[in-house]
Amino acid sequence: MKEKLDKIRNEAIYTLDRLEDIESIEAYRIRQLGRKGELTLILKGMSSLSPDERPIVGEYANLVRNEIEQKLKERASLIERRLLEKRLNEESIDVTLPGRTFGRGGLHPLNIVLNEIINVFLSMGFSVAEGPEIEFDYYNFEALNIPKNHPARDTQDTFYITDNILLRTQTSPMQIRVMEKQKPPIRIIVPGRVYRSDAVDATHSPMFHQVEGLLIDKNVSMGDLKAVLDTFAKDIFGPTTSTRFRPHHFQFTEPSAEMDASCSSCKGSGCRICSYTGWIEILGAGMVHPKVLAGCGINPDEYSGFAFGMGLDRITNLKYGIDDIRLLFENDIRFLQQF
Repeated sequence: MKEKLDKIRNEAIYTLDRLEDIESIEAYRIRQLGRKGELTLILKGMSSLSPDERPIVGEYANLVRNEIEQKLKERASLIERRLLEKRLNEESIDVTLPGRTFGRGGLHPLNIVLNEIINVFLSMGFSVAEGPEIEFDYYNFEALNIPKNHPARDTQDTFYITDNILLRTQTSPMQIRVMEKQKPPIRIIVPGRVYRSDAVDATHSPMFHQVEGLLIDKNVSMGDLKAVLDTFAKDIFGPTTSTRFRPHHFQFTEPSAEMDASCSSCKGSGCRICSYTGWIEILGAGMVHPKVLAGCGINPDEYSGFAFGMGLDRITNLKYGIDDIRLLFENDIRFLQQF
């Protein structure tokens, strides 16, 4: 029986040195040490030995078994190490190669133009104010000299939540909120979303953006308003831009005007974009109505001021030559990547 054990040990040493994969090693372990393995069968035959021989053969059999198990572990460890080295060599990284590039997001064209507008007015001493998009009727209309049932409300198709709460149709309510809390001098611009019940087309949307402006101080004149807005137009559309005022009517300003800028596409010579007039209307403005000032606790005999409001979407379209407002809201990556 000792000779059989020596034969199994020698065969195991010889065979294991030539196995090259983990699967073969596992198969050999089962063949030798498994429940029906050669070494196991020999150990089961120990019952035929005399009582004196059994402990001697049993001890020797355990030595052979331990030696084979150790050899199996060493060979498996060697093969695993070789496989790991092979993987590392095959998957080695050349750190001198350029890395992968990842596309970075950019600002939306509306945000680009809004930041430019804000910077223009910050440079002239204005500050930025923001207010609620869900507004009271009082701030959106009544405090702006547009009482209930006034025909001026018909031009603003309003989303009403209740009789006295609505989605603001303009950013002008913040003028009232600021004048109620702050004493002159006041210089603010108010950017934000506004809502009107308009059908969606190339020039209309039920949600769009405005930038409102307000300046209140002593001895403020229409000439100051024109100087501020002319500076704004030249900074946004270019230093050669010309501006003009046309008489208009807004309930909360008196006198009121609309301001045109020379067409940035044809430089004033006339084209399809400006309907061959050379001019494009870009905003409305005027001197704050004395009733609005008085309603906010500001003495109109001591202070005067001007207000203006522009459509951010319109300014953006004119600046970049965009002919459909819907492009600004559809999030088409092909469109946005151009900015």
